[in-house]
Amino acid sequence: MSGDDEQWNDSNRAFLQALMARSTLTLDEAKPLLAAIQTTYERRETIAEDITEADLNAHIAAANTRISPFDFEIRSTYHQTTRKRVYALVNSSSDPIIQLATIHTAEEISFLKRVLDAMFETYNTSRNEVMAITSMQAVRLHKAPDRGRRDTQDGAATQGSTAQGLKMIEAEKMLRTLVDEGWFETSNKGYYTLSPRALMELRGWLIETYNDVDDDDDDDGERPPRIKQCVACKEIVTVGQRCSKRSCHCRLHDICVQNFFRMQRSNGCPVCKTEWTGDSFVGERAAPRRSGAGSNANTSRITVDDPDQNNDPDEIDR
Repeated sequence: MSGDDEQWNDSNRAFLQALMARSTLTLDEAKPLLAAIQTTYERRETIAEDITEADLNAHIAAANTRISPFDFEIRSTYHQTTRKRVYALVNSSSDPIIQLATIHTAEEISFLKRVLDAMFETYNTSRNEVMAITSMQAVRLHKAPDRGRRDTQDGAATQGSTAQGLKMIEAEKMLRTLVDEGWFETSNKGYYTLSPRALMELRGWLIETYNDVDDDDDDDGERPPRIKQCVACKEIVTVGQRCSKRSCHCRLHDICVQNFFRMQRSNGCPVCKTEWTGDSFVGERAAPRRSGAGSNANTSRITVDDPDQNNDPDEIDR
């Protein structure tokens, strides 16, 4: 115990508390934080430029030793667009949806589940792998469906007409809360996507929930799994590129595309060898373009039951 106590001091405690308060950290964000902690608790004047990645890793290792008996762990992943390494405190054992249920109401959790269903089912088709949702699309899900739906995996069923759902203003507030808590992030175009922290903590749940082995709605008779992994880095892809051959399961992050093909002699897909065109996308770039202003309303209207139609998802059931 004495050896552990020597490595676990007020500096380590302050770092862990700071990470818990922020939910995520990058090295750039950690540098001024650790500099202030060392100046205060270790009584040595430190500036942000003095902090190295090794200093951060040492604090993370010490924290993980302490929190692992409580089924928590500090993990890291690369942000899909900035490619900065992101560190987050995650629960390593319990169902993440049940975990969220400890701080949110049943109606809020049901709303969150409907938003996730929209991301990874409604707006994640063989033609358009968007895996993101606009505020307008999400707020439309504030009410529970009128007819019975399948139960969620945590046992909290959406009860059809007996479920109250949320008011629209409550749904908007819940979206903001999920961003503040580090589960969602928003793009410049207003799309909500899962954050790096959410992808780390929800990884197993997402694969178990949405990768149905009997899902075969692809035109070629075989649909790629809804949750895809980058062929290069093996992390989940919700923003990146896809093989132009629709039946091929190959997906790559944008940065992984650059690094992968730099080392290859050909520009062929690493799975099926089809030419990698770079114009087939995963994420909000895969969203159908908005219909022209002069479109006939009767012909441009589509329904949720046909999300593959080449129209803006915001036009659905408007």
